[in-house]
Amino acid sequence: PVLLIFLLSPVMAGRCLAAATFTQETATQQTQPPAVQTPSPAPQDPQLQNQKPQDQKPQDQKPQDQKPQDQKPQDQKPQDQPSHAQPAQDQGQDSADSGVFVFKKEVEEVVVHATVQDDKNHLVMNLDKSAFSVYENNQLQTLTSFRHEDVPVAMGIVIDNSGSMREKRDKVNKAALNLVRSSNPQDQVFVVNFNDEYYLDQAFTSNINKLREALEKVEARGGTALYDAIVASADYMKHNARLQKKVLFVVTDGDDNASRESLEETVRRLQEENGPTVYAIGLLGEEKARRARRALETIAQRTGGIAFLPRTLDEVDEISRDVAHDIRNQYAIGYKPSTPKSVGGYRAIRVEAHAKGYNKLAVRTRSGYFPGQDHAPQ
Repeated sequence: PVLLIFLLSPVMAGRCLAAATFTQETATQQTQPPAVQTPSPAPQDPQLQNQKPQDQKPQDQKPQDQKPQDQKPQDQKPQDQPSHAQPAQDQGQDSADSGVFVFKKEVEEVVVHATVQDDKNHLVMNLDKSAFSVYENNQLQTLTSFRHEDVPVAMGIVIDNSGSMREKRDKVNKAALNLVRSSNPQDQVFVVNFNDEYYLDQAFTSNINKLREALEKVEARGGTALYDAIVASADYMKHNARLQKKVLFVVTDGDDNASRESLEETVRRLQEENGPTVYAIGLLGEEKARRARRALETIAQRTGGIAFLPRTLDEVDEISRDVAHDIRNQYAIGYKPSTPKSVGGYRAIRVEAHAKGYNKLAVRTRSGYFPGQDHAPQ
């Protein structure tokens, strides 16, 4: 008999252990928004098979839409339905247990986060409640709450770790950390690295050193499962965030070539009520630009964010600071829908702003939502 012994590094062992703890749930679907291409139906009761550890290749299927168990070891992936997930102690929600800011809202209230710019693309930050009108399905709504202040956010940093990102990760990591430093100190942030799989390398925390360690787990290889990583990150956020305002900061250098989710289904999942705003950076070459650009712009526009397409890698750091400034200067506008949330179907949202001294004001916010799927804190 021959005895074979394999030694794994601590990182590999942690990810192998993480891979062994995932299960899967059914994704609940609603009707489709008219403004988005017809989504493909969500997978029904798929079974997890052959989860891929750190340096092993699955033979048959790529893991997808998985659920972490009650205790998560280091370096886990965010999954589609982590309904009871709790981070491990060394990845814990550091400031969440010491009185983080939680935005209170009525159960029937819908809250939209809006950025306002003038005709010269300058942020407008001095408007009051009377300047805004909110329409849902073209019907004017009655505003129930209004605030314009720097509130903490739940943020996911989702970074491409495919082979083509190897030489770019250093500057991207620095930009991501500068985003955190430029944001509200009470923000809660998690880190997902992805290639043809996705890994939750740091659960919610405000500890900059833990975030740096997670971003430095650079093992650039494989393909780009962008849509899968975004959907799983949004779902992890939905079930674990303690803050009402949610943001995903996504950086990739290529077109999705490894996801099971489609672009349309990804947009659909992000448009669940109280879903995250997506800010995306595309480091795209000419050969990848058209399809990848469309994907990033669609995701950002539907969620009220921005897609940045810099010409050089050196622009990424400044972009990250602009994103932080945008997040910290938004208006939170609440209204009680004239059509009850119990009535299903997609709701289109339009926000307008008018004020003396301004010729034209442009309002950027999410294009709509599916009601009845809000897992935000109450």
